[in-house]
Amino acid sequence: MSEQLHYERIGHTALVTIQNPPANTWTEDSLPALKALVESLDADREIYALVLTGQGPKFFSAGADLNVFADGDKARARRMITYFGQAFETLARFRGVSIAAINGYAMGGGLEAAMACDIRIAEEHAVMALPEASVGLLPGGLGTQHLPWLIGEGWAKRMILCGERIDAPTALRIGLVEEVVPAGTARDKALALAEKVAKQSPSSVAACKQLIQAARSQPMWSALPLEREKFVDLFDTEDQREGVAAFLEKRAPSWKNR
Repeated sequence: MSEQLHYERIGHTALVTIQNPPANTWTEDSLPALKALVESLDADREIYALVLTGQGPKFFSAGADLNVFADGDKARARRMITYFGQAFETLARFRGVSIAAINGYAMGGGLEAAMACDIRIAEEHAVMALPEASVGLLPGGLGTQHLPWLIGEGWAKRMILCGERIDAPTALRIGLVEEVVPAGTARDKALALAEKVAKQSPSSVAACKQLIQAARSQPMWSALPLEREKFVDLFDTEDQREGVAAFLEKRAPSWKNR
């Protein structure tokens, strides 16, 4: 675990805080650490949700420290962008529900980390951008792929090709975030939402998330047989039996995540 990431377990939720002041940038240390942490959380059957936020009131994350790329070393650039890709792909594939609590500036790789999450909650003062083209680079941490999927090609081109920064209300309007909350409250709002996840069957959540994300890579009609198969597969889980029994017995379910 990197000192630049802080992990805290709250019930069935993993709270991960990026803590690399002053701007919570990602590094050659913290990116592999994020990948390893998410993999360990995937293996922990008691973790149902993950909340990612930044330390302090100003930055969620400013992305990469450009000093890393100042010497033009292509080998280091390849290593860094591989770390970005592996970390955020692993985050995007997290078995449970991931929620980004955007507590300030989310720039470049910071916004890419938030986009790798399932849900984004932004504080009212947050600013979001993918400014890589302004320094001769490109968003290489899944940014060119996640952004148009979330907000459409037009707005993605405005942000990536024109370098346009957007505020929290605009992000909400175009679908980049799901909710805007007062300053200082995104973390608690995300944790409250994560508590709702704990009331769902973890097995069902994992299956539903896989099906929803399948829509990105294949036509809807081709995924429908898989949807039906996943439905039947849930009957092999303890959670399915517990969920139906709890409903019929008018009690809260006790999930086993198996």
